[in-house]
Amino acid sequence: MTDTAHGPAQTGDLVEAAGHPVGGGLIKDSYDPRLTNEDLAPLKKQTWTSYNLFAFWMSDVHSVGGYVTAGSLFALGLASWQVLIALLVGITIVYFFCNLVAKPSQVSGVPYPVICRSVFGVLGANIPAIIRGLIAVAWYGIQTFLASAALDIVLIKLFPSLGPYAVTADYGFAGLSLLGWASFLFLWVVQAAVFWRGMESIRKFIDFCGPAVYVVMFMLCGYLIWKAGWGAIDLTLGDVEYTGFSAVPVMLGAIALVVSYFSGPMLNFGDFSRYGKSYAAVKKGNFLGLPINFLVFSILVVVTASLTLPVFGELITDPVETVARIDSTFAIVLGALTFAIATVGINIVANFIAPAFDFSNVSPQRISWRAGGMIAAVGSVLITPWNLYNNPEVIHLTLETLGAFIGPLFGILIADYYLIRKQHVAVDELFSMSKTGLYWYSKGYNPAAVYATVAGAAVAMFTVLFNGAVDGLEIAGMSTASKYSWFIGCGIGFASYYFLATRTKLAVTNFDAPAKA
Repeated sequence: MTDTAHGPAQTGDLVEAAGHPVGGGLIKDSYDPRLTNEDLAPLKKQTWTSYNLFAFWMSDVHSVGGYVTAGSLFALGLASWQVLIALLVGITIVYFFCNLVAKPSQVSGVPYPVICRSVFGVLGANIPAIIRGLIAVAWYGIQTFLASAALDIVLIKLFPSLGPYAVTADYGFAGLSLLGWASFLFLWVVQAAVFWRGMESIRKFIDFCGPAVYVVMFMLCGYLIWKAGWGAIDLTLGDVEYTGFSAVPVMLGAIALVVSYFSGPMLNFGDFSRYGKSYAAVKKGNFLGLPINFLVFSILVVVTASLTLPVFGELITDPVETVARIDSTFAIVLGALTFAIATVGINIVANFIAPAFDFSNVSPQRISWRAGGMIAAVGSVLITPWNLYNNPEVIHLTLETLGAFIGPLFGILIADYYLIRKQHVAVDELFSMSKTGLYWYSKGYNPAAVYATVAGAAVAMFTVLFNGAVDGLEIAGMSTASKYSWFIGCGIGFASYYFLATRTKLAVTNFDAPAKA
């Protein structure tokens, strides 16, 4: 096919996607241009090793958001061993689910929005693509804000006269201080510029970020131990309020929070697993990067946080604020910049790549992978992310809302691939607009998948919206149920889709397809 057949998205505007060079996708003559560009087409080569995926997860965990989230769990009033069990169970669930969602993309070599065409239809796949893309926009903004907070610390330490401009009440707009705006917009531009250069250089950068944060955290922990002594380490942050059976609901809530935190990258993990040399390599990378790495990181977080009490006189669960208390300009600058750089790095990979593929899938000929990422960058400013992640209550509400929409999409994909299609994907059919095509369904949409998505998201969001009292009406149990919005959405999406696709007139009847066309 010629470049004109491929359309404008195949010109020099294309950049390297997720560490793979332009032209990494194999476009066949039979592929419809309305569904195809070189970023979305099946890969010619799959070269990622276990270490590449391990480095991805290590960087994803080692962000300011990951530190704050892990630290908040140790302040729930549970004993330390209970929190560690909850963390381990939660991350093991994430590991298991990531392996499930990884396989269809690794086998077919296509990203998440394309594999969704087999479930939602070649046009209906835009529904999960847009939902996941919008969620990535929210997380992109949140992570940029968290990184900018670290940069604020550096600037104030180096230039004390900037201090007054960090007070939102005196110099602020839309809930963010003038200095905060400057730092946020600076990092926004830096991230966009790095993304524009191409993902091969970003992949190398990410391979550095995860280990770099570990080095700084061990140095910070060592400093605090030197100041307070080994005896000051306490793995329980705050008083133990729940014991015995009363601790079980809190532990289950902590498990749900861990799953919700990783639900975004988990859903579109196919964007990365497609590059894996083999499914075994993907599983090994996931094992090292999730249960092993996350547990070590969490223990390091709680040890560091617990030592802030004897050293600084108060419990600090934000690593940037902890670094800011050290009586050394060099240490503050090194620590804060490391957290900022690491957060920026994973932000580009985890929250730029997802919407880049998702928005490109909506209109492959008009929206390149690069353009999709820039759409996300602009949207991340408009949502004022600092208002989504400015206190524990809002953090939990944000995670619950995101989980309510992500859960059904995950459940439907798993039910279709493993139960309906028995792990078969007709790859060439993913790029066909033929009305007799395997994934055309009804006008390009699979009604069963659409209805199941609406059902799962509606019920899950009901528990979130009616969490507590609303105009004097308090619905019993909603406060607890909202914590499990991802699980509720996933379960209802999974069950309703399987029922609709096998027991009703919407049943999927043409699923006995070959593994590859």
